[in-house]
Amino acid sequence: MFFDPVYILLILPALLLAIWAQVKVKGSYGKFSRVPLRSGLSGAQVAQQILQSFNLFEVRIEQVPGNLTDHYDPRTKVLRLSPGVYQGRSIASAGIAAHEVGHAIQHGQGYFPLHLRSAIYPMTALGSNLAMPLFIIGFIFSALPLGRGMMMLGVLLFTFSVFFTLVTLPVEFNASSRALHALEGFGYLAPDEMRGARKVLSAAALTYVAAAAMAILQLVYMFLRARR
Repeated sequence: MFFDPVYILLILPALLLAIWAQVKVKGSYGKFSRVPLRSGLSGAQVAQQILQSFNLFEVRIEQVPGNLTDHYDPRTKVLRLSPGVYQGRSIASAGIAAHEVGHAIQHGQGYFPLHLRSAIYPMTALGSNLAMPLFIIGFIFSALPLGRGMMMLGVLLFTFSVFFTLVTLPVEFNASSRALHALEGFGYLAPDEMRGARKVLSAAALTYVAAAAMAILQLVYMFLRARR
C-alpha cells in the first residue's frame, strides 16, 4: 500500500498538513520559550496555582524526561511536565502547563469527551496494534475469502483509532480554551503575553487536526482497497 500511487495521492494532503503543524509547533515553542514571563513564575508554579484556584488539591505535578512530553494522567491524577515546561519561566512553558491543567479541570468537572476518550482507549490501543497487520496480511491473501475477511476486520479495528482521534479534537481544543481563560482571568499573563500563549497552543492544536485528517484518509483508503 505504501507504494500505491492512489495511497500516496490520498494521504499527501494530510501528510503536508502534519509537516506544517510540526514546523509551527517547533517554531512557536522555540520562539516563546525564549520570552520570559514578567511574573517570573515557572510552568510548574503556574500549574500549581491554577489547580489550587479550581480546588484540585489532589492533583500532583511531576517532572518527566523528554521534550514536550507533557500530559495529564486521569487514572492517577498526576500532571506530568517536561523539564522545559516544569522549570521554564517563559510564555511557552506557562501556556503548555496551563493546557495540561485544563485536562485536570476537565477530569474534575466530568467533561464527557475526556471520559469517553479514556473509556475507548483500551479498544483503540488494541485496534491500532492489530489493524494494519491484519489488513496487510489480508491484502496479501486477498484472492481468498479469508484474506478479504481479514482486510475488513483490519478496517473495523482501525475505525476505533479514527474515532479516538476525532474525540481527541474537542478534548484538546477545550483544554486550550480553559488554559487561556485561566491565564488571562487570574492575571498570570499580560495581554501581550497572551498573544504568544495563543500562538503556542494554536500550533499544538493543529497537530491533532493533522492526526485526525491522516487517520480518516487512511481509513478511506483501507475501505476502498478492502471493497476492491
